Amino acid sequence: MANFEELKDNGVFPLGQKNEAYSHVFTGQSYLQALAQAPDGHFGISNVTFEPGCRNNWHAHIGGYQILLVTGGQGFYQEDGKLARLLTKGDVVVIEDGVKHWHGATKDSWFSHVAISAGSAEWYEAVSDEDYALAHEVQD
Repeated sequence: MANFEELKDNGVFPLGQKNEAYSHVFTGQSYLQALAQAPDGHFGISNVTFEPGCRNNWHAHIGGYQILLVTGGQGFYQEDGKLARLLTKGDVVVIEDGVKHWHGATKDSWFSHVAISAGSAEWYEAVSDEDYALAHEVQD
């Protein structure tokens, strides 16, 4: 498990600022640091860091994809209709166009990943506390 100092001081990329622009589609506090934008604007690369318990809402990438490169801590990734997957440093997740999913930190660890995203995000409902708790139970 990672704590704040590990990701802030020893993270691969800067922590970034509090993610105020997307706070309405997150439960808990996240941080966002833009890293690069493709010259044609087709995709962007960002470092996203989640405080313990933080997760984003269910969402899908329309007309594109998302690739997550986990750089620290422990978190979850879950596709709609499937069990949550525990993620740790070095894990890679490839998310196809239109797949409804969420990702975020475990309740006890900070979590950081680089997100390579193309297309537009379509945001849905928040991950319920019950579904989030179930993600932890599946891992025990």
